[in-house]
Amino acid sequence: MKLERILPFARTVLERAVHPGDIVVDATIGNGHDTLFLSNLIGEHGHVYGFDVQQDALEKTAKRLQEHSVYDRVTLFHASHEQFSAFVPPSLKGKVTGAIFNLGYLPGGDKDIVTTPDSTIKAIEQLIDWLAPEGVIVLVIYHGHAEGKVEKQALLQYVQQLDQTLVHVLQYQFINQQNNPPFIVAIEKR
Repeated sequence: MKLERILPFARTVLERAVHPGDIVVDATIGNGHDTLFLSNLIGEHGHVYGFDVQQDALEKTAKRLQEHSVYDRVTLFHASHEQFSAFVPPSLKGKVTGAIFNLGYLPGGDKDIVTTPDSTIKAIEQLIDWLAPEGVIVLVIYHGHAEGKVEKQALLQYVQQLDQTLVHVLQYQFINQQNNPPFIVAIEKR
């Protein structure tokens, strides 16, 4: 058996939950890698809703999606993920099968612009309500910087108190690696 690394494991979790025609969310589009991955999972009849606070992230993601001819499957918002429910149609409540957050800062971008515990927790709270049964939220937590450490602690405290009759929460990480390697928290709606 070979243990999956962090990012491949995140994708495996999403592949098990998301199917063609589904509704999914990329809560932190960054450079668009997960947005593209999700747009391929949902196929031509599904839809991806993507969020980022940085215009550069939206432009890079839009370009990546256009290059792969899947831009029509995605709606991008120049907004924080905590504003999710203000942008996604209410008729989709209970129909989201997957969501992903890559927390921290935009790779190659301004390291002073980071995700925060308050906005991330607000987004998770909303998304739990919008998830379909067996839908998942995957949090990839990068904590190798000061703000990341604060966010990590707040998120772990938050997810540990979630009602087990509502969701299952899994933490997946390698514990013998140096330099604060990222890890995953997956939340599955029951």
